[in-house]
Formats: sequence, structure tokens, C-alpha cells
Amino acid sequence: MLKFCLRAVIALPAIALAWFVLAPAPARANCYELFGCTNSDYYKVSQLTQASCQILWEMRNQIYKENGYCLHTPKAIDAFGNAGCVHDDMADVPLNDAGQHNVSAINGAEAAKRLLGAREGYASFQ
Repeated sequence: MLKFCLRAVIALPAIALAWFVLAPAPARANCYELFGCTNSDYYKVSQLTQASCQILWEMRNQIYKENGYCLHTPKAIDAFGNAGCVHDDMADVPLNDAGQHNVSAINGAEAAKRLLGAREGYASFQ
């Protein structure tokens, strides 16, 4: 009986290691001090409007990059690279609920900032 138990104890870590090595890696999340993590916290448009348009651009693209999107513009590729990308179409990127919410919130904040800029006489925030 003792011999069987020892074999089981030795075999289990090897099985767990094999599963760990072969299992797909979860998307890495980027976390922002003021807003939270891209894949688990739900951003608020009212908070996001305090961020610059550049930060909002980075946050949105980071969410897509984390989830395997292949970036297309030279600016985005220079900023994030395309290593590990698997989705050419944004619609194919598998975002979880938080990621979907956060992309929508970021888009809403960008829209609000453009409207605010137009009212204040600014041509563009980009």
C-alpha cells in the first residue's frame, strides 16, 4: 500500500506539470492604477474621460493585443508588436465580459472627449 501511495504522489506532479505546460496560457491583463485590470475590472466612462486620448488609445489596443488581435497600423505595431497575434478581424477576438465592457467604455470616453473638444473649439484630440 505504501509503495502505491508513493508512486501516486510522484506521478501527480508530473501529470500536473504536463497539463500546465500543454494548457493554453490565459491572456495577460494590463492593470491601471486608476481604472483596474483590463480583463477583470469594469471601467466607468466618467472615470475614463479623465485620461488623455493617447492613454485611451493605448488601453483599447492593449485589450485587443492581450487577446490575440493582429494590429494593422504602423503606430500600433510599433507600440505593441504583433508577436503571438492570431486574429486579423477584431470581431473574431474572444473578449470576456470585462474586456467587451471596457472596450465599449473606452470608445464612449473617446466619443465624449471629441464632443467636449468640439464644444471647446478644438478640432481633434488625436
